Amino acid sequence: MKNLKDILYGVNIVSVSGVTNVEVDSLTFDSRKVNETAVFFALKGVSNDGHDFITAAIADGCKVFITEKEISVPEGINVIHVDDTHKSLGIVASNFYDEPSKELKLIGVTGTNGKTTIATLCYNLYIDLGFQTGLISTVVNKICQRDIPSTHTTPDPIQLNALLREMVEEGCSHCFMEVSSHALHQKRVAGLHFSGGAFTNITHDHLDYHKTFKEYIDVKKSFFDMLPKTAFALTNIDDKNGEVMLQNTVAKKVSYALKSMSDYKAKVLENQFSGLVLNMNGTELWTKLIGDFNAYNLLAVYSISQELGEDETEVLTALSTLNSVAGRFQYVQSESGITAIIDYAHTPDALENVLKTIDNIRTRNEKVYTLVGCGGDRDKTKRPEMARIACTLSDRVILTSDNPRSEDPNAIIDDMMEGVDGVNFKKTLSIADRAQAIKTAISMAEADDIILIAGKGHETYQEIKGVKHDFDDMAITKGLFNKLNK
Repeated sequence: MKNLKDILYGVNIVSVSGVTNVEVDSLTFDSRKVNETAVFFALKGVSNDGHDFITAAIADGCKVFITEKEISVPEGINVIHVDDTHKSLGIVASNFYDEPSKELKLIGVTGTNGKTTIATLCYNLYIDLGFQTGLISTVVNKICQRDIPSTHTTPDPIQLNALLREMVEEGCSHCFMEVSSHALHQKRVAGLHFSGGAFTNITHDHLDYHKTFKEYIDVKKSFFDMLPKTAFALTNIDDKNGEVMLQNTVAKKVSYALKSMSDYKAKVLENQFSGLVLNMNGTELWTKLIGDFNAYNLLAVYSISQELGEDETEVLTALSTLNSVAGRFQYVQSESGITAIIDYAHTPDALENVLKTIDNIRTRNEKVYTLVGCGGDRDKTKRPEMARIACTLSDRVILTSDNPRSEDPNAIIDDMMEGVDGVNFKKTLSIADRAQAIKTAISMAEADDIILIAGKGHETYQEIKGVKHDFDDMAITKGLFNKLNK
């Protein structure tokens, strides 16, 4: 149990109706989960407003409410009127769980592409270095070696602080977490104490949610604006918005780059399917990862480790043993020599990076097949651009379904086809059934050809009309290769 007045520390309170000297034992923003000792946060969302459920919550026994609106309630009900319920939830959640982020080295990674890889590689590195470490990512959350299923890139503040508290209780000294633009906009990381933050890059994505690219940039920048003086703010200076991220931060400013003058620098010496050879801050390093984009990811991980004070030789040794992250440029080969690459690339920039990596590795004696779709109920403006990039950098293209959600998969493909010009029309197929599309690509490919299966990566489902169906690009590809090998 906690006393309400104690967990309100740091909240910008406008007014109080009732008392704050009451005992509470849970926090919620779901009116169906209230009880007599719960605090209900009336959050305004995209489609619902928590204030509309206060009457029902009172009927179910709830006596404490955090609101953004002045509301009239019966006697005995306590209402804390605040300026921002989303921000207040983050602060109160941190207080409720005794500020776990202050007991960890918490590092946030934000940007359009690379968040999952960098956070996961940091986790793997620190496990290898002997630290008890936590991970909060799109793919999975981890407390030391224990996996906890992930539902969002960044959990809600209650789940997030509960997870961090559990990490502390189990002896974690570090936690690496993805910080999504949605989480920043919705103040999910409010109240957290970060020891450092890293920016990967920013490209065309989530404009269905943020509306304008400037808003998307500003939201990402807000993460660095909130970092304390004791933290470091690491940015990819090769990205044209890299310096923008650090304009107003009070944290220590540091940079990494492959092309520009920076605090941490790397150069790609070799790039093959066997791995990357890098010059990392003056030291030659071989790694199992592939592609320029992974050179950036590895450099970011190295930079973070150095800002946290780790031994450089130990870090470089450990980096050379790290494997690729699930669904990020993972490849499998058939006995006949066909290579299939599974990658999460679902933005124009990510798709272009992966295809350019393939282009750098290929010998020109093989064909490159790209299978790609776009998610339904998401930013439609990137659909033709994704198709245009696939056509420009591939020999054959199959436009297919990703997660269509509530949309018609064929309508999504029609949007993508707007990016296919007359020159590329003949080399483009449309197959809405993703499994059939993968089967078609494999049947068309010959020895040494390369098939890129883009968009879903680590996901093991396909969301259609509100239902998640089992679907795993890697499992399907391996199954088809096995049949091919017989």
